[in-house]
Amino acid sequence: MTRRLLPGDLAPAFELSTAAGGRLDSEGLRGRRVVLYFYPAAGTPGCTAEACDFRDSLASLTAAGYAVVGVSPDPPADLRRFSDEHQLAFPLLADPDHVVHERYGAWGEKELEGRTVTGAVRSTFVLDADGRIEQALYAVPARGHVAELRRTLGLTSPGS
Repeated sequence: MTRRLLPGDLAPAFELSTAAGGRLDSEGLRGRRVVLYFYPAAGTPGCTAEACDFRDSLASLTAAGYAVVGVSPDPPADLRRFSDEHQLAFPLLADPDHVVHERYGAWGEKELEGRTVTGAVRSTFVLDADGRIEQALYAVPARGHVAELRRTLGLTSPGS
């Protein structure tokens, strides 16, 4: 696994393709607080649960000043289907060469069904408006992670 980021670190720059067919770069997010989450594969049960948790919490995250952005190694077409199927109203970014995953320390060995594999490590980063890491959360669970993140950020209910 690549070096893990720590609070206070400058978030690595990126520019990736979106599910909608455009491009999004980290400079375009400056001036806003961002929840940037990395997940292994669109359409799998855990990744779907996590994405839907972010979708269901989006109003409260947005009201608190956060933008949500998801990143996976999937190609844009797969992300588009995933986003459409689950009505995800936040950007999903394609990182098929896992370069950005590696920059964030979200790529490496992990346990999957009792064996060691190399791939995306489910991770979430909270970035401040200047692009610095406020929180770096590695190997988070697919289910329950968004609720815990919301508690940490001081948001108590999906509608708040």
